[in-house]
Amino acid sequence: MNDPSVHDPSTRVALRTGWLLLAFSLPLGLTLEALHALKVPVYLGSAMRRELWTLAHAHGNLLGILCLLFVALGARVAADPVGRRRLARSLSLGAVLMPLGFLLGGVLNSEGDPSPGIVLVPIGGLVLLVTLFAAARAAFAEPKS
Repeated sequence: MNDPSVHDPSTRVALRTGWLLLAFSLPLGLTLEALHALKVPVYLGSAMRRELWTLAHAHGNLLGILCLLFVALGARVAADPVGRRRLARSLSLGAVLMPLGFLLGGVLNSEGDPSPGIVLVPIGGLVLLVTLFAAARAAFAEPKS
């Protein structure tokens, strides 16, 4: 299979990010299941930690898939390689920041509050929101002749 989108330097960062997010997030889910099954107190003792780490797992998987979807559709979304590279980089940045914020928010947290790492979640969410609107705008733009 010779897919030119995989070799496109402008989307290569999104390709790597997508696979890395899946490579970390899927085992994270298995680890969370094991922590639950083994009744590990540091995990079961904090409802907030369980929720934040579950959110890290879920967002990492979904955003990894979104990055891979962008690789498949990037040339259709943004024909301009420079614009496509900018979209791929910002998508990758937001896709990493959001699950990382959830994960760090559950490390050394108190029962009432997440740890300061949670600040990465809204930053990543804002980056993703801006990127998605930019991708939508690029998708609706008329191709340059």
